[in-house]
Amino acid sequence: MRRLLSLPSLALVLAATCFSSIAHADAGFDRWVAGFWPTAAQAGISRAVYQAAFRGVSPDPDVLERAHYQPEFVKPLWDYVEGAVSDKRIATGRVALQQYRTALDAIERRYGVPREILVAIWGIESSYGEALQDPKRVKPVVRSLATLAYADPRRAKFGRTQLIATLKILQHGDISPKGLTGSWAGAMGHTQFIPTTYNGYAVDFDGDGRRDIWNSPVDAMASAANYLKKAGWNSGKTWGYEVLLPPELSGGRKGSLPISQWARAGVVRVGGKDFPRGDDKAVLVLPAGQGGPAFLMLRNHFVIKRYNQSTAYALAVGHLADRLIGAGPFVHAWPNGQRALKPGEVQEVQQRLSALGYYDGEIDGKAGPASREAVKAFQSRNGMEPNGHAGVEVLSALREG
Repeated sequence: MRRLLSLPSLALVLAATCFSSIAHADAGFDRWVAGFWPTAAQAGISRAVYQAAFRGVSPDPDVLERAHYQPEFVKPLWDYVEGAVSDKRIATGRVALQQYRTALDAIERRYGVPREILVAIWGIESSYGEALQDPKRVKPVVRSLATLAYADPRRAKFGRTQLIATLKILQHGDISPKGLTGSWAGAMGHTQFIPTTYNGYAVDFDGDGRRDIWNSPVDAMASAANYLKKAGWNSGKTWGYEVLLPPELSGGRKGSLPISQWARAGVVRVGGKDFPRGDDKAVLVLPAGQGGPAFLMLRNHFVIKRYNQSTAYALAVGHLADRLIGAGPFVHAWPNGQRALKPGEVQEVQQRLSALGYYDGEIDGKAGPASREAVKAFQSRNGMEPNGHAGVEVLSALREG
């Protein structure tokens, strides 16, 4: 078999023969599927698993459309956080804490991650499984990833890597091809693991012999706990604290310092509460700039960001976790009068930043990561809080030159 795979032309002929019975509307996609077989075989995937995975599969145009929209980066941070930590999500999460109390006891003992963090992740990722019942959001993972690998140049490498990982899941037998569903990007199950993360961290905690994050919330939350633990979760510590700042720190300060040092500089916890440990190191974060709440973020905040590289996401998880166990809303309100720019306005921001040399990406009206970095650079150079948010203030400053 190794010698056969070393001859690409012969492998392609065999692959084309093997898949000739699979009918697709897109002939180019057919050729891509046949051409991907040697890569899958080299990764240890059996021909039977490959055939079953791709039977009847065609590209999904909706995946390509969704690939250009991510709410953590398009919405203002505060809109995302407030939507993620809704009254309904808090109420449902408190019910889940009681319903799965025994399992969560065992998960906490094994992994050291608080139950409220795990339930918060479950709530934000899939609305406690409700999103898994939405036919508009749930897609066959093989089709989604194959579409990205075949038709999205920016995500082709990601699509190929995750597709191989998906085929390994099928070969392991944890789920059937029909049951292997996820988001447009292949995020799967109650806690939305991508396939490589699943293969590295998913666990069978309920003891039924399968790592079933699609149908078992217990397996899903335990898998999330395993991931966070291995990412460096500090047991017995929180994610961060909302704080009030003295005037001299209202613009922020970089660096990780012991909380006792922040306290000596005049930083106090909201509500007059004490910090439980002065030697915990923390970073001062003003996610909405000077007009919004301020936080001392501990290591666990950044561990949550390993789950999703978004400050808005990590803040939402931590805040929802606190609300589930009785904490109130943030004391300091989000900035008033700040609205999300319309796509045409975002496009204008990109054009003006490009003309000034800050931005060299696509002028597409979508405030993605590249736009945020360009906005940060502009804000830093012009005496503004470098939060990366392309809001009315930034647009006005650009218009004024």
